[in-house]
Amino acid sequence: MKATVRIMLKQGVLDPQGKAIEHALSALGFSGVGEVRQGKLITLELDDADPAAARERVRDMCEKLLANTVIEDYEIEIGE
Repeated sequence: MKATVRIMLKQGVLDPQGKAIEHALSALGFSGVGEVRQGKLITLELDDADPAAARERVRDMCEKLLANTVIEDYEIEIGE
């Protein structure tokens, strides 16, 4: 089973890397780009057979290690 975790800074948290990307795109001539937010994408291969159990296990991973839940939100996607 495969799990995908998308981690983004919470709204209202300053995103200096997003700002740097936004400015660089503008400097390269890409106009019409609004606010840029950057994040992390983590993929995990799991040996779980039950999608609900896999989601719960990945949630625990996010809460304990993968995401800083004070400033970051995360989304979990479970697939085959």
